[in-house]
Amino acid sequence: MREEKLQGKIALVEEIKEKIEGSQSLVLVNYRGLDVAEVNELRSKYREAGVDYKVYKNTMMRRAFEALGHEDFLEYLKGPSAVAFGVEDMVAPAKITSEFAKDHDAIEIKAGIVDGDIIDAAGVESLAKLPAKEVLIAQFLGGLNAPIQGLANVMDGTIAGFARVLNAIAEQKETA
Repeated sequence: MREEKLQGKIALVEEIKEKIEGSQSLVLVNYRGLDVAEVNELRSKYREAGVDYKVYKNTMMRRAFEALGHEDFLEYLKGPSAVAFGVEDMVAPAKITSEFAKDHDAIEIKAGIVDGDIIDAAGVESLAKLPAKEVLIAQFLGGLNAPIQGLANVMDGTIAGFARVLNAIAEQKETA
């Protein structure tokens, strides 16, 4: 019986480690004070965005974070803790949690990890303010396209101007 229980705990720590390693970001929250309907609403928002939301015992999370070299993260593992893993979109866990916290005082953002770097609650809030990945890509591509478009406009003007000069020369020769 004890052996089974130990194996279950080892498997759980491995599961947590895999989720941490497989995520672009994660957000740790204190969910105390949320009722069942609010927790279900939050889970639904996470699910829609492809975010995995789990409640684990702090001792199991502590072992997983220690094993991955995130000892500095252990200070945040106090009180009830749930974690939102952003696998597909780095910003989604922070954005959803931050938006949800605006309307639900009971939820508290504790900290997060982005690309292996630990960020505090203020860092999570800053991350939440970033535009969505698709918007950032569109802005980046638009920025790349702007000089080309500007050059094309200049070239159009230059070519048109050159054509007008040639036309004027041709007209002068006709009148002469």
